[in-house]
Amino acid sequence: MLAKGQFNGPAGLLIELIEPKEHKTYNKAVPSSPPQEIKEMNNTKTELFQNLLSLFHSCEGNTIPEDIALEGCAGLVLYEEPLFGISSADDSLYKEYKKNDVVGSEFMLPSEWLPGAKSVISFFLPFTESVRVANRDDPENTAPEWLHARIEGQVFLDDYTRKIQAYFEDRGINACVPCIDPRFSIHSISLPDGHPKGIHIYSNWSERHAAYAAGLGTFCLTRGLISAKGVAGRYGSVIVTEEIEPDQRPYTGIYDYCIRCGACIKKCPANAISLENGKNQLLCQAWVGQTGKRYAPRYGCGKCQVGVPCESRIP
Repeated sequence: MLAKGQFNGPAGLLIELIEPKEHKTYNKAVPSSPPQEIKEMNNTKTELFQNLLSLFHSCEGNTIPEDIALEGCAGLVLYEEPLFGISSADDSLYKEYKKNDVVGSEFMLPSEWLPGAKSVISFFLPFTESVRVANRDDPENTAPEWLHARIEGQVFLDDYTRKIQAYFEDRGINACVPCIDPRFSIHSISLPDGHPKGIHIYSNWSERHAAYAAGLGTFCLTRGLISAKGVAGRYGSVIVTEEIEPDQRPYTGIYDYCIRCGACIKKCPANAISLENGKNQLLCQAWVGQTGKRYAPRYGCGKCQVGVPCESRIP
């Protein structure tokens, strides 16, 4: 029988819940430039990105309202302005992603999601400093700010991708958002006996792999993607039938931005990361599952993304 304020973590680890700290009330002003009028497309990436940025500012939900805010989080701004990248729907990397040792055989090509696909628009939404700082110090308990960023932040991301989809469709260009498409699915591959990871879990579309193809960043030990604004944040993508000049990848290796410093290993409360094997998905998911019981209806961890050299930049 566990005492009040305790729960069983991975491998029966008994963890004491810490009383929530007092958090400041955040300024409700979004710390970024005001939205500008959306211009018609003229096939220049600069104007396209300006229009997508205007959509970001017009999308509701990036600030936590008082009626749903956890303690001290009213007015919390979740995301900074996005980074954008473009990849060709015919980029050879997408076929590589179908390999079981890369993503997996059920991975769908852009053209399988959307017949006639020409381009994939990827974006990274960096978490604000308020979200990141709040989750740094406590080694086990997830900050309320991070819980909002994980759950309400996903709602915002989905709404933003829908706005991007509508932006193109309103201009007669077909568009698809794989991760909110009803065909989106999760798959698993059992690994050989004795394999340190046990199982490989993947989805039939990967935001991080699309972002890698678009030149936005490279992978790290945590399976996250390090962008010019770091690893702490969320990725999204939209596939379109419009041909847009792809961005050049400023790297050649999948781990070029990771310095293998091991800081994320020390930060992981589930002991799920190692230099030898990267991240064990089963251990990570078991820990995150426990947070769903502790913080219901929200969940989240993110400790490996904060207090590390790649939190908000390329190391």
